[in-house]
Amino acid sequence: MRFRRAQSRRSAERYSALKGIQDILPPDIYIWQRVEETAREIFSAYGFQELRAPIIEATEIFIRSIGETTDIVEKEMYTFSDKAGRSITLRPEGTAPVVRCYVENHLYNLPSPQKFFYSGPMFRYERPQAGRFRQFFQIGVEAFGTSDPKLDAEIFSMLRLFIERLGLKGLNFEVNSIGCEKCRPDYRKALLNFFSGRINGLCPDCKRRYEYNPLRILDCKVDVCIELRKGAPRVMDFLCNECREHFNALLSLLKLLNVPYVINPDMVRGLDYYTRTTFEVTSEQLGAQNAVAAGGRYDRLVEEFGGPPTPAIGFAIGMERLVALLRTPTLNQVQGELRTPAPEIFIATIGAPAEKEGLVIANRLREKGIWVEVGYAGNSLKSQLRRADRLSAGYVLIIGDDEISSGKLKWKRLSDGSQGEILFQEVYDFFFKNLRLIQS
Repeated sequence: MRFRRAQSRRSAERYSALKGIQDILPPDIYIWQRVEETAREIFSAYGFQELRAPIIEATEIFIRSIGETTDIVEKEMYTFSDKAGRSITLRPEGTAPVVRCYVENHLYNLPSPQKFFYSGPMFRYERPQAGRFRQFFQIGVEAFGTSDPKLDAEIFSMLRLFIERLGLKGLNFEVNSIGCEKCRPDYRKALLNFFSGRINGLCPDCKRRYEYNPLRILDCKVDVCIELRKGAPRVMDFLCNECREHFNALLSLLKLLNVPYVINPDMVRGLDYYTRTTFEVTSEQLGAQNAVAAGGRYDRLVEEFGGPPTPAIGFAIGMERLVALLRTPTLNQVQGELRTPAPEIFIATIGAPAEKEGLVIANRLREKGIWVEVGYAGNSLKSQLRRADRLSAGYVLIIGDDEISSGKLKWKRLSDGSQGEILFQEVYDFFFKNLRLIQS
């Protein structure tokens, strides 16, 4: 017996989830579903249509879009060769696959702007920590075809409404502009001059970034680099007239739409494709990894993928961090709406004839969209009622030989203990009148 227990423990350890990957189970899954349903409702109202891209792509897609010297490409991508020798990568983010889809399917020939949203798993080989997993989930949006700051403001407004509809509060909207290909070179020179006397103190990654993309030093999370970049030139001081006008127009529209924001001149995005507008939604409740949503413009990426010049903007929401906030009562104004769903009806039966009758009733109620649970053979009435209580069922219907003989079944409402009898043929009218569950 002791040997069997040890063997069972070894089997359980052998079949555990991979490090950095989590199972999503009830009751948490109901929070996830509510977030996804809310996103679909809000995004659709703004004209965004769902798009589903593959989770695997050619590695070159991410190298070209994210940047060859980024941490994601250099260290964090799940990349492998398939049987044909092609380099394949599990997607580390959602924008590049959507851009590839947009170009490959010639969606730029459709009326602009084209607006899409997506959801699903992403993969990065990072050190697992709070709110950060190797398989993680995102909800994202991408819009193509106009550089009008009105679209930027529209996306901000949509994101604000989404967060408000979930009931979250205490989040910060941070916005910045990082310029374009016209004004970025002068800013790059200024950064090179600033960090030239500080190179030896930078972390190894930032020493390499200094050569290839010094802007990314500003996004480093290493303490010594955070200290050394204090007093660094700010990109907003180098914006060209067009970028400055675009940014000022965006801020005016945000005020018009009553979207709260804070200008964060030190904020840059860690991916190479961003231009002009960049933004983050952050929470102080999440520690160092405090971004809930982030995004910005990428006005040259479609062209780099072989499409026509096409301005674009998008953002991604981290599901794990958002769900963590929804579990925090002090941040969630509608916590009561996140309660775990429960069956409306539990049918407890005694004896084979009652089991058949109960199954017929359950089937008809389920056809009307009502969640019904039934007792199974071998379970005593007491154990069935105990199960109904644990499931927090709304009503219990009891059927036995006596009920079949009399043509009446017993009902009980568990919330207040009220009970009574109804004829078998009155079951459906009963729930229509008393629970308003069955639609006419």
